[in-house]
Amino acid sequence: MSKNKNGKKENFYISSPSWYSPDCTGSNSEGGCSEAISNIIETGSITVKKGENVILVARNEEKLIKIRKYLMEKYNNFTCFYVKDLSAPNAAKELFDEITADGRKVDYLINNAGFGDNHKYLHTDFETHEKMVKLNVLALMELCYYFGRVMCNRGNGKILNVASVAAFCGGPYMSVYYATKAFVLSISEALAEEFGEFGVKVTCLCPGPTISNFADAADSGKSNMFRYLKPSTSKEVAEAGYKAMMKGKPLHYHGFNVKAMAFLTRFSPRFINTKFAKFMNNTDSANKHNL
Repeated sequence: MSKNKNGKKENFYISSPSWYSPDCTGSNSEGGCSEAISNIIETGSITVKKGENVILVARNEEKLIKIRKYLMEKYNNFTCFYVKDLSAPNAAKELFDEITADGRKVDYLINNAGFGDNHKYLHTDFETHEKMVKLNVLALMELCYYFGRVMCNRGNGKILNVASVAAFCGGPYMSVYYATKAFVLSISEALAEEFGEFGVKVTCLCPGPTISNFADAADSGKSNMFRYLKPSTSKEVAEAGYKAMMKGKPLHYHGFNVKAMAFLTRFSPRFINTKFAKFMNNTDSANKHNL
């Protein structure tokens, strides 16, 4: 086992934050990039407070350097990062190979990379849909597969996959995003059973609307979802996810409204759930009738 300069064993928490949006292409871009900063600071701060070492994964090196400096100066704990665009082909496998080659043992894997888009299906270019599936679904699958295999062989480890209230039904105006989150929920529940046989805990976190730049990047900040449901803060969601993961809970609904919707969708007809999601996702831009 390798040790850092302070002599501590490097048992790592690895976080892949939401650092992708169609507008997040460089160091000066906003959207998903600025949300990633809050996500990393919140999730990273929580874990370093607990004495964990942290691996950060994102596509923007300049911002990763700043965040690593912030975490190390504030908490005096070891933080490192890998620059990866997890929506790129083979990026997740490359990340696993690099971390393994560096001799780092990952105890906790946090899969919260993802992005959404609040428009009609045909109003969004197909490349954006494809990248959303690659990041929200394929990257998560690969990371669970490669790091999960090591954890199961070792007999311990924890994985937190971030889904959403969007996982409960079809979502007009955010159709692909809702579908990807339904996948995350489904595979997480299945892997919780399979990996649990080897002592590895898999948790799926389902938050509702959250105050972050994700909503702006997805153009959903003005939707009825944010008008009628009280949004949580990034810190609240990060703390809830961390606690659920550490307890080994297979599924955690964050917030009363999310718990209520999860309960009600079990009994109401699916077409009613879809109509309700359409209403909640509605914005002025999403409701345009022209193609």
